[in-house]
Amino acid sequence: MARTSDLIESMAIAGAVACLAHCLALPLVIAALPALASVVPIPTEFHIMLLLFAVPTTLFALIIGYRHHGTWQPLLAGLCGLALLAIGVLTYGETRAEVPLTIAGSLTIAAAHLINWRHRRICAG
Repeated sequence: MARTSDLIESMAIAGAVACLAHCLALPLVIAALPALASVVPIPTEFHIMLLLFAVPTTLFALIIGYRHHGTWQPLLAGLCGLALLAIGVLTYGETRAEVPLTIAGSLTIAAAHLINWRHRRICAG
């Protein structure tokens, strides 16, 4: 079970880091190359698909961790991160706060997974 949890946790961390990279890189690229924004639009559906990946992987990994180590802080942090991420995705194109919300959500989710992983390792050791 630990290997499955590690794989899921790794996928969830990778998703959070990919989201963070996307959120940080895209505005920089668009700022550096204004013409790119009109050539390569990122549809809202793309962000929704990323959210639909993040929610189940994050919840699954953090719930498994909670059941293993009994520490609720990683789960709570993950839920807060998912909420920030969802607000950022659902307000995409409507407010300037979408990028900071998404970045904060991605960082919070990544931190939650790292803390969850650490607690699982402590309990297994």
